[in-house]
Amino acid sequence: MVVNCYLLLLCLHLGFKIALLQLQVGASKSQNLTNAVQEIHHAKEKGAQLVALPDFFNSPYGVPYLEEYAEEIPNGPTCAALKCAALQAGVCVVGGTIPERHRDKFYSTCTVWDENGDLVAVHRKLHLFDVEIPGGLSFKESDMVSAGDEITTFVFKGMKIGLGVCYDLRFFEMAQMMAKEGCSLLLYPGAFTLATGQLHWEILARARATDLQLWVALVSPARDSSASYVAWGHSMIVDPWGAVVLQLDETPGIVLMDIDTKAVEEVRTQLPIWKHRRTDLYDTVSPKYIVKKENV
Repeated sequence: MVVNCYLLLLCLHLGFKIALLQLQVGASKSQNLTNAVQEIHHAKEKGAQLVALPDFFNSPYGVPYLEEYAEEIPNGPTCAALKCAALQAGVCVVGGTIPERHRDKFYSTCTVWDENGDLVAVHRKLHLFDVEIPGGLSFKESDMVSAGDEITTFVFKGMKIGLGVCYDLRFFEMAQMMAKEGCSLLLYPGAFTLATGQLHWEILARARATDLQLWVALVSPARDSSASYVAWGHSMIVDPWGAVVLQLDETPGIVLMDIDTKAVEEVRTQLPIWKHRRTDLYDTVSPKYIVKKENV
Protein backbone atom coordinates (compact mmCIF):
# COMPACT_ATOMS: atom_id res chain seq x y z
CA MET A 1 0.00 0.00 0.00
CA VAL A 2 2.87 2.37 0.83
CA VAL A 3 4.52 1.61 -2.51
CA ASN A 4 1.28 2.23 -4.41
CA CYS A 5 0.78 5.58 -2.67
CA TYR A 6 4.37 6.55 -3.47
CA LEU A 7 3.89 5.70 -7.15
CA LEU A 8 0.68 7.72 -7.19
CA LEU A 9 2.52 10.68 -5.68
CA LEU A 10 5.18 10.44 -8.38
CA CYS A 11 2.53 10.41 -11.10
CA LEU A 12 0.89 13.51 -9.63
CA HIS A 13 4.16 15.45 -9.62
CA LEU A 14 5.70 14.76 -12.99
CA GLY A 15 8.19 17.30 -14.21
CA PHE A 16 11.69 18.14 -15.36
CA LYS A 17 14.16 20.99 -15.75
CA ILE A 18 13.99 22.70 -19.15
CA ALA A 19 16.57 24.89 -20.84
CA LEU A 20 15.76 27.26 -23.71
CA LEU A 21 18.88 28.21 -25.66
CA GLN A 22 18.72 31.63 -27.32
CA LEU A 23 21.62 31.18 -29.72
CA GLN A 24 23.44 33.58 -32.02
CA VAL A 25 23.11 32.23 -35.56
CA GLY A 26 25.63 33.11 -38.26
CA ALA A 27 26.43 32.21 -41.85
CA SER A 28 28.62 29.19 -41.02
CA LYS A 29 26.57 26.04 -40.55
CA SER A 30 29.47 24.19 -38.94
CA GLN A 31 29.98 26.99 -36.43
CA ASN A 32 26.25 27.13 -35.69
CA LEU A 33 26.23 23.39 -34.99
CA THR A 34 29.37 23.55 -32.85
CA ASN A 35 27.85 26.36 -30.81
CA ALA A 36 24.54 24.50 -30.39
CA VAL A 37 26.24 21.30 -29.24
CA GLN A 38 28.45 23.18 -26.77
CA GLU A 39 25.43 24.97 -25.30
CA ILE A 40 23.50 21.70 -25.00
CA HIS A 41 26.32 20.34 -22.86
CA HIS A 42 26.48 23.57 -20.83
CA ALA A 43 22.74 23.30 -20.19
CA LYS A 44 23.23 19.72 -19.01
CA GLU A 45 25.90 20.93 -16.59
CA LYS A 46 23.32 23.35 -15.18
CA GLY A 47 20.92 20.49 -14.54
CA ALA A 48 18.75 20.63 -17.66
CA GLN A 49 16.97 17.44 -18.69
CA LEU A 50 15.25 18.82 -21.79
CA VAL A 51 17.07 21.35 -23.97
CA ALA A 52 15.29 23.34 -26.68
CA LEU A 53 17.01 25.16 -29.55
CA PRO A 54 15.59 28.10 -31.51
CA ASP A 55 13.98 28.45 -34.93
CA PHE A 56 16.51 28.10 -37.81
CA PHE A 57 19.38 27.55 -35.38
CA ASN A 58 21.74 26.11 -38.03
CA SER A 59 21.04 28.54 -40.85
CA PRO A 60 20.28 32.15 -41.70
CA TYR A 61 16.61 32.62 -42.51
CA GLY A 62 15.58 33.40 -46.08
CA VAL A 63 15.06 32.09 -49.62
CA PRO A 64 18.72 32.52 -50.72
CA TYR A 65 19.89 30.08 -48.03
CA LEU A 66 17.58 27.12 -48.65
CA GLU A 67 19.55 25.26 -51.30
CA GLU A 68 22.81 25.57 -49.40
CA TYR A 69 21.58 24.79 -45.89
CA ALA A 70 18.62 22.42 -46.35
CA GLU A 71 19.12 18.79 -45.33
CA GLU A 72 17.26 15.52 -45.39
CA ILE A 73 15.92 14.25 -42.07
CA PRO A 74 17.29 12.23 -40.34
CA ASN A 75 20.34 11.75 -42.57
CA GLY A 76 21.91 15.21 -42.61
CA PRO A 77 24.79 16.58 -40.53
CA THR A 78 22.51 18.59 -38.25
CA CYS A 79 20.51 15.54 -37.24
CA ALA A 80 23.78 13.65 -36.70
CA ALA A 81 25.02 16.43 -34.40
CA LEU A 82 21.75 16.56 -32.42
CA LYS A 83 21.60 12.78 -32.08
CA CYS A 84 25.16 12.68 -30.78
CA ALA A 85 24.65 15.61 -28.40
CA ALA A 86 21.48 14.11 -26.93
CA LEU A 87 23.20 10.76 -26.39
CA GLN A 88 26.45 12.13 -24.98
CA ALA A 89 24.80 14.71 -22.71
CA GLY A 90 22.00 12.35 -21.70
CA VAL A 91 19.27 14.93 -22.34
CA CYS A 92 16.22 15.23 -24.55
CA VAL A 93 16.97 17.71 -27.34
CA VAL A 94 14.21 19.65 -29.11
CA GLY A 95 16.11 20.68 -32.20
CA GLY A 96 14.54 24.06 -32.89
CA THR A 97 13.97 24.10 -36.63
CA ILE A 98 16.12 23.52 -39.65
CA PRO A 99 15.34 23.89 -43.37
CA GLU A 100 14.42 20.36 -44.42
CA ARG A 101 14.69 19.05 -47.99
CA HIS A 102 12.21 16.28 -48.75
CA ARG A 103 11.96 15.18 -52.38
CA ASP A 104 11.28 18.40 -54.30
CA LYS A 105 10.00 20.46 -51.34
CA PHE A 106 11.42 22.42 -48.43
CA TYR A 107 9.95 22.50 -44.91
CA SER A 108 10.66 24.29 -41.66
CA THR A 109 11.09 21.28 -39.39
CA CYS A 110 11.64 20.53 -35.72
CA THR A 111 13.13 17.21 -34.59
CA VAL A 112 13.13 15.75 -31.07
CA TRP A 113 15.84 13.38 -29.80
CA ASP A 114 15.61 11.47 -26.53
CA GLU A 115 18.42 10.73 -24.07
CA ASN A 116 19.37 7.62 -26.04
CA GLY A 117 19.84 9.61 -29.23
CA ASP A 118 16.65 8.22 -30.78
CA LEU A 119 14.43 10.38 -32.99
CA VAL A 120 11.05 10.50 -31.22
CA ALA A 121 9.18 13.30 -33.02
CA VAL A 122 9.28 15.37 -36.21
CA HIS A 123 7.12 18.47 -36.64
CA ARG A 124 6.82 20.39 -39.90
CA LYS A 125 5.54 23.94 -39.48
CA LEU A 126 1.82 23.96 -40.23
CA HIS A 127 1.08 27.65 -40.86
CA LEU A 128 3.12 29.71 -43.32
CA PHE A 129 3.78 33.38 -42.66
CA ASP A 130 2.27 35.11 -45.71
CA VAL A 131 1.47 38.71 -44.75
CA GLU A 132 1.09 42.00 -46.61
CA ILE A 133 0.66 45.10 -44.46
CA PRO A 134 0.46 48.31 -46.54
CA GLY A 135 3.36 50.58 -45.70
CA GLY A 136 4.77 47.98 -43.36
CA LEU A 137 5.64 44.30 -43.32
CA SER A 138 5.64 42.23 -46.51
CA PHE A 139 6.65 38.58 -46.32
CA LYS A 140 5.59 35.41 -48.14
CA GLU A 141 6.99 32.30 -46.51
CA SER A 142 5.16 30.03 -48.94
CA ASP A 143 7.63 31.20 -51.60
CA MET A 144 10.25 29.36 -49.55
CA VAL A 145 8.74 26.35 -47.85
CA SER A 146 5.74 24.02 -47.83
CA ALA A 147 3.37 23.46 -44.92
CA GLY A 148 3.25 20.32 -42.81
CA ASP A 149 0.02 18.46 -42.17
CA GLU A 150 0.33 16.83 -38.73
CA ILE A 151 -0.17 18.04 -35.16
CA THR A 152 2.80 16.73 -33.19
CA THR A 153 3.13 15.73 -29.54
CA PHE A 154 5.62 13.62 -27.61
CA VAL A 155 6.07 12.44 -24.04
CA PHE A 156 9.04 13.21 -21.80
CA LYS A 157 9.34 12.19 -18.14
CA GLY A 158 5.65 11.32 -18.19
CA MET A 159 4.60 14.76 -19.46
CA LYS A 160 3.00 15.21 -22.87
CA ILE A 161 4.44 18.13 -24.83
CA GLY A 162 2.99 19.79 -27.92
CA LEU A 163 5.16 21.26 -30.67
CA GLY A 164 4.55 24.29 -32.84
CA VAL A 165 6.82 26.53 -34.91
CA CYS A 166 6.77 30.33 -34.91
CA TYR A 167 3.59 31.41 -36.78
CA ASP A 168 1.83 28.28 -35.45
CA LEU A 169 1.64 30.17 -32.13
CA ARG A 170 -1.08 32.43 -33.52
CA PHE A 171 -3.55 29.60 -34.10
CA PHE A 172 -5.55 28.80 -30.99
CA GLU A 173 -7.30 25.79 -32.52
CA MET A 174 -3.99 23.99 -33.03
CA ALA A 175 -2.98 24.70 -29.44
CA GLN A 176 -6.35 23.56 -28.15
CA MET A 177 -6.08 20.27 -30.03
CA MET A 178 -2.72 19.63 -28.35
CA ALA A 179 -4.20 20.52 -24.96
CA LYS A 180 -7.13 18.17 -25.58
CA GLU A 181 -4.64 15.42 -26.33
CA GLY A 182 -3.29 15.88 -22.80
CA CYS A 183 -0.36 18.29 -23.25
CA SER A 184 0.82 20.17 -20.16
CA LEU A 185 3.46 22.16 -22.08
CA LEU A 186 3.41 23.76 -25.52
CA LEU A 187 6.85 24.47 -26.95
CA TYR A 188 7.36 26.85 -29.88
CA PRO A 189 10.72 27.53 -31.52
CA GLY A 190 10.08 30.86 -33.23
CA ALA A 191 11.66 33.89 -34.85
CA PHE A 192 9.15 36.73 -34.82
CA THR A 193 10.18 39.93 -36.58
CA LEU A 194 10.97 43.07 -34.62
CA ALA A 195 7.52 44.50 -35.42
CA THR A 196 5.43 41.41 -34.69
CA GLY A 197 7.64 40.43 -31.77
CA GLN A 198 7.16 43.73 -29.99
CA LEU A 199 3.40 43.60 -30.54
CA HIS A 200 2.45 39.97 -30.14
CA TRP A 201 5.24 37.59 -28.98
CA GLU A 202 4.47 37.85 -25.27
CA ILE A 203 0.73 38.40 -25.53
CA LEU A 204 0.23 35.31 -27.69
CA ALA A 205 2.25 33.13 -25.32
CA ARG A 206 0.26 34.41 -22.36
CA ALA A 207 -3.03 33.96 -24.22
CA ARG A 208 -2.26 30.32 -25.08
CA ALA A 209 -1.20 29.62 -21.49
CA THR A 210 -4.18 31.42 -19.94
CA ASP A 211 -6.87 30.00 -22.22
CA LEU A 212 -5.59 26.42 -22.06
CA GLN A 213 -4.15 26.47 -18.51
CA LEU A 214 -0.77 24.97 -19.32
CA TRP A 215 2.90 25.90 -19.65
CA VAL A 216 4.07 27.70 -22.80
CA ALA A 217 7.73 28.03 -23.80
CA LEU A 218 9.01 30.19 -26.68
CA VAL A 219 12.61 29.92 -27.86
CA SER A 220 14.00 32.42 -30.35
CA PRO A 221 17.39 33.02 -31.93
CA ALA A 222 19.30 35.95 -30.49
CA ARG A 223 18.96 39.19 -32.40
CA ASP A 224 21.48 40.00 -35.13
CA SER A 225 20.78 43.49 -36.45
CA SER A 226 23.09 42.92 -39.43
CA ALA A 227 21.18 39.86 -40.67
CA SER A 228 18.77 39.97 -43.60
CA TYR A 229 16.04 38.70 -41.25
CA VAL A 230 16.22 40.18 -37.74
CA ALA A 231 14.62 38.10 -34.97
CA TRP A 232 12.93 39.57 -31.91
CA GLY A 233 14.60 37.32 -29.31
CA HIS A 234 13.02 37.39 -25.83
CA SER A 235 12.76 33.63 -25.27
CA MET A 236 10.39 33.01 -22.37
CA ILE A 237 8.41 30.62 -20.22
CA VAL A 238 4.81 31.36 -19.23
CA ASP A 239 3.08 29.47 -16.43
CA PRO A 240 -0.48 28.03 -16.48
CA TRP A 241 -1.81 31.21 -14.81
CA GLY A 242 -0.57 33.21 -17.81
CA ALA A 243 2.32 34.89 -16.00
CA VAL A 244 5.74 35.30 -17.61
CA VAL A 245 8.04 33.47 -15.21
CA LEU A 246 11.35 33.99 -17.02
CA GLN A 247 12.28 36.03 -20.10
CA LEU A 248 15.53 36.97 -21.83
CA ASP A 249 16.28 40.15 -23.72
CA GLU A 250 17.50 40.04 -27.33
CA THR A 251 21.04 38.85 -26.60
CA PRO A 252 22.30 35.23 -26.41
CA GLY A 253 21.35 33.47 -23.19
CA ILE A 254 19.59 30.58 -21.50
CA VAL A 255 16.24 30.21 -19.76
CA LEU A 256 16.44 27.46 -17.15
CA MET A 257 13.64 26.35 -14.84
CA ASP A 258 11.58 23.44 -13.51
CA ILE A 259 8.36 22.51 -15.28
CA ASP A 260 5.84 20.69 -13.05
CA THR A 261 2.42 19.28 -13.92
CA LYS A 262 1.32 20.19 -10.40
CA ALA A 263 0.89 23.81 -11.52
CA VAL A 264 -1.37 22.70 -14.37
CA GLU A 265 -3.48 20.57 -12.02
CA GLU A 266 -3.77 23.38 -9.48
CA VAL A 267 -5.00 26.05 -11.87
CA ARG A 268 -7.45 23.67 -13.58
CA THR A 269 -8.85 22.68 -10.18
CA GLN A 270 -9.16 26.23 -8.89
CA LEU A 271 -10.51 27.65 -12.17
CA PRO A 272 -12.23 24.69 -13.89
CA ILE A 273 -12.90 26.21 -17.30
CA TRP A 274 -12.40 22.84 -19.02
CA LYS A 275 -15.49 21.57 -17.16
CA HIS A 276 -17.42 24.73 -18.01
CA ARG A 277 -16.86 24.62 -21.80
CA ARG A 278 -20.16 24.37 -23.72
CA THR A 279 -19.23 21.57 -26.10
CA ASP A 280 -22.94 21.20 -26.85
CA LEU A 281 -22.61 24.56 -28.65
CA TYR A 282 -18.97 24.69 -29.82
CA ASP A 283 -15.82 22.61 -29.99
CA THR A 284 -12.52 22.28 -31.81
CA VAL A 285 -12.04 18.97 -33.58
CA SER A 286 -9.56 17.52 -36.03
CA PRO A 287 -10.93 16.11 -39.31
CA LYS A 288 -8.17 13.49 -39.18
CA TYR A 289 -9.27 12.54 -35.68
CA ILE A 290 -12.89 12.25 -36.84
CA VAL A 291 -11.88 9.98 -39.73
CA LYS A 292 -9.84 7.77 -37.41
CA LYS A 293 -12.74 7.47 -34.97
CA GLU A 294 -15.20 6.69 -37.76
CA ASN A 295 -12.93 3.93 -39.03
CA VAL A 296 -12.66 2.20 -35.66
